[in-house]
Amino acid sequence: MLESDFTQRFLFDDTDVRGEWAGLERSYAEVLAKHPYPEPVAALLGELLAAAALLVGTLKFDGLLVLQARSAGAVPLLMVECSSAREVRGIARYHAEQVQPGATLAELMPEGVLTMTVDPTRGQRYQGIVALEGATLADCLSGYFATSEQLPTRFWLSADSRRACGVLLQQLPADRVKDPEAREADWQHLTTLADTLTAEELLSLDPETVLRRLYHQEQVRLFDRLPLQFRCSCSRERSANALASLGREDAELLLQEQGGKVTIDCQFCNQRYEFDATDIAQLFAGGGSEAPSSTRH
Repeated sequence: MLESDFTQRFLFDDTDVRGEWAGLERSYAEVLAKHPYPEPVAALLGELLAAAALLVGTLKFDGLLVLQARSAGAVPLLMVECSSAREVRGIARYHAEQVQPGATLAELMPEGVLTMTVDPTRGQRYQGIVALEGATLADCLSGYFATSEQLPTRFWLSADSRRACGVLLQQLPADRVKDPEAREADWQHLTTLADTLTAEELLSLDPETVLRRLYHQEQVRLFDRLPLQFRCSCSRERSANALASLGREDAELLLQEQGGKVTIDCQFCNQRYEFDATDIAQLFAGGGSEAPSSTRH
C-alpha cells in the first residue's frame, strides 16, 4: 500500500533542475481535527503544510523548519513546523465572522508577512521574511526565492480540506549545462509546463502520472518516497521547563491564581498538562517533572 503522506524527489537528467513532490492526507486530517477551521482557512493551512514538507525535502540539515504567516486580517496567524524527520504540525488563528467562503489569500491576510525560519540542531539559526504580496502562497514563496540570494525555486500548492499537495522545482548550480542561455531556456521550459498543472490534477493524481503527463519528452528520474507524519513536539517536560523559567515565586503565584492547579494547553494538539502544588515543589527541588498529576486530551 502506498503512503498517503510522503515527499518524493525527482531529477531531470539532462538539465540542472530538480523537483520535489509532497502529499499529505492523514497528517493533514490530524492537524484539522484539532480545531474547527472554515474551509478557506483549512486550505491555506494545508498549502503551508505542503510547502514546509517540500522545503524540508530540499534542505540538508537536522532540526526544524518553521513557516509563519501573520497579518492584521481575518487570519492573523498561520504557523507550520516540519522537522528534518518529516514530522509536521500546524495551527491557524482566525476571526470566524470575517472569513467568507471562497476568500483569497489577499482577503484573508491583507498586508501579511511570511517568515521562514531554519533552526538546526547544530549550527546557526537562519530566518528570512517576505511580504504576502502574491495572489497565492505559492506565488509568495516563489517570490521569496526570486528576490533572495538562493537558488531559483518555484512552488505549486493546493489543498481542499482532505488532501494537501505541492510541487517544487529548483534550479541547481551549473553542472550538466554550462551555457547560461541554455540553462535559462531549460528552466523556463520546465516551469512553463508545470504552470499548466491544475489543482484537480495535483490533488487527485500520483507523482508518476503527473510527471509523465507534463514531461513525457524529458528524462525524469524519480527517487523513493519518504514518509511524513503528524507529530506534536509538546511534552510534560517542556511544559515543566516553561514553568521553571518563570522562577519559583511567579510559578507559585500562578498556582494560587489558577486555584491550586496550573494548566498548560498545547495550541497545536490540544494536549493538556496539569501541575499541582506537589508537582511545582518537586520541580523547584530539582526533582524534574516525573510522576505527573493527571494528563488528559
